[in-house]
Amino acid sequence: MLSAYPACFFKEESGYSVVFPDLNDLSTCGETLDESLRMAVDCLAGYLYWLKKDGEAAPAPSSVDAIRLADVAAELEVSMDGAFVNIITVDVEEYAKTHFEKAVKKTLTIPAWLNTAALEQNINFSQVLQDALKAQLHMG
Repeated sequence: MLSAYPACFFKEESGYSVVFPDLNDLSTCGETLDESLRMAVDCLAGYLYWLKKDGEAAPAPSSVDAIRLADVAAELEVSMDGAFVNIITVDVEEYAKTHFEKAVKKTLTIPAWLNTAALEQNINFSQVLQDALKAQLHMG
């Protein structure tokens, strides 16, 4: 399912800042307009993905006409020069399959005795590593 939210683009000295007013001023940036657009898609997909994972509902998107660019610029204390609003769209489920849920293979070394003991108890090495990394990174 395609999700679409308005984003405010503000021209900066080193590129563009991108703000999603409907999503608690969620923001990202890029050095070029193309990079800013890609980053906006990634930012939107990540935010909506984690809302869903946490069991939270996403707020309804505003129409482009409802976005008051001057108000957003004033709140953020940024210039209106070169500013514009654009709709950012993403299929969150498809994007997540490629960018958030894609498994990567890791090779590691453990002592032979530890490998034997774990195999005897049918331990899932991948799951143990994932759980340990999440705990180490305080990610739940």
